[in-house]
Amino acid sequence: MSVVLITGSSGLVGSEAARFFHDKGFDVLGIDNNLRKYFFGEDGSTEWNSEFLRKSLRRFKQASIDIRDQDEIFKIFFNLGNNIKLVIHAAAQPSHDWAVREPFTDFSVNATGTLVMLEATRKFCPETPFIFTSTNKVYGDLPNELPLIETPLRWEVDPSHPWAEHGIDEKMSIDQSKHSLFGTSKVAADLMTQEYGRYFGIPTAVFRGGCLTGPAHSGAELHGFLAYLVRCGVSGKPYTIYGYKGKQVRDNIHSYDLVNAFWHFFKEPKVAAVYNMGGSRHSNCSVLEAIQWIEKLTGLPFQFNLVDQNRSGDHIWWISDVRRFQSDYPEWKYRFNLETTLTEIVDSAKERLLP
Repeated sequence: MSVVLITGSSGLVGSEAARFFHDKGFDVLGIDNNLRKYFFGEDGSTEWNSEFLRKSLRRFKQASIDIRDQDEIFKIFFNLGNNIKLVIHAAAQPSHDWAVREPFTDFSVNATGTLVMLEATRKFCPETPFIFTSTNKVYGDLPNELPLIETPLRWEVDPSHPWAEHGIDEKMSIDQSKHSLFGTSKVAADLMTQEYGRYFGIPTAVFRGGCLTGPAHSGAELHGFLAYLVRCGVSGKPYTIYGYKGKQVRDNIHSYDLVNAFWHFFKEPKVAAVYNMGGSRHSNCSVLEAIQWIEKLTGLPFQFNLVDQNRSGDHIWWISDVRRFQSDYPEWKYRFNLETTLTEIVDSAKERLLP
């Protein structure tokens, strides 16, 4: 038996990984207790995705366990041992806004939960590759110190800056900036994953994601930029843009392209690898540009409100430089661009939201 163990298996990345590795012939054990519903309400619930996975994937099983429950997690790892061929840790409290409400919950899920998963891997299957879905928020608001130029629909980095052409690489400091409490808990998990690689020799990879997106995203106001934007565009619900004139830029990577990167790492794992991973210059947009795309794809006018106050620690401009990963795994290529990604999300939202 060859098992891929996935935490957050009903979320965007976890469910994509479940389908991907199931198609590769693996048994898949998902760990997900739908804590996302607690974070974001009914909009954020992943139960619809859990039901879909259970019905459509023959070799998929799901355990409703909290990743902070060390006894239960250890029991699973003890029972499976070296049958676990890959651990994908995608479970998280993912919103820097929500983290302020319950700092202890945020830190315990993101930091302590990751430590539980790493220690279980070290004790019971130390040669198994461990993949952690980190975030570009580990860099705090340091990207906002880049020289920015305002254009009609977006902010852009001054073309003379070395990061303008390809985006921000892994050399940017994760220190001395405002991260949000969420960003700080993810920094702790990010560094702990690296340390388990360097200290214990476990093949670990940290993927610092930009905006991860796709049709399986249960987008909510506090998390899920494109998915929630599309939800509002399809349903006619007004959307609130917080600060930066709606010109803040995000790169967007389809969950398939991210999970395909996991696959390449799994085939040739490294120790304590760190990668910025997003849409790069290949797939990015500002909020205003995304709204234009959604209007084009839905044929509907988009209602939005613009407020001056930005979210604390929010990025004005983020584009990932993915060349380190591409250098290590030159066979990896994007399948989706911004248009094809948005088209999938719009089609999925229409199917789920419209009568």
